[in-house]
Amino acid sequence: MNVPDRAMAIAKELSVNDTGETGTHQDGILVPKKPWILSFFPRLDGTQKNPRHHLIFIDDDGRRWEFAFIYYNNRAFGGTRNEYRLTRTTPYIRGAGLRRGDQLILRRDESGTRLVTFKRAQPLQWTTRGALKLSGEWREIKF
Repeated sequence: MNVPDRAMAIAKELSVNDTGETGTHQDGILVPKKPWILSFFPRLDGTQKNPRHHLIFIDDDGRRWEFAFIYYNNRAFGGTRNEYRLTRTTPYIRGAGLRRGDQLILRRDESGTRLVTFKRAQPLQWTTRGALKLSGEWREIKF
């Protein structure tokens, strides 16, 4: 797979865990270790325990939101975790009234400014056998 230097925009279809609809607490939105997804975020130093980078995003109304991109790598330090997370997103998700199936869209404009927006979910989709289609995938998007 040919991976671009840096993804300019990515989208995450939100799950009930991402939006807090389950009433449980999680440590942010899981970010898969796919190179094209990770290329959107700054590189983190894996030799440090749980390195993080705070990122400022601007929403459609010009409001600033601070999210944190974290590599929970404590497995290398005697723990069990080895995953990337985008944290501190709850205030934005709640403020925008996002629900399961809505898309969280993160992008950078030509000047490098980070922008956050969303797209409301389409009506529920069902398979031909009557099962509800669920997804929680990240994807790169083109603007």
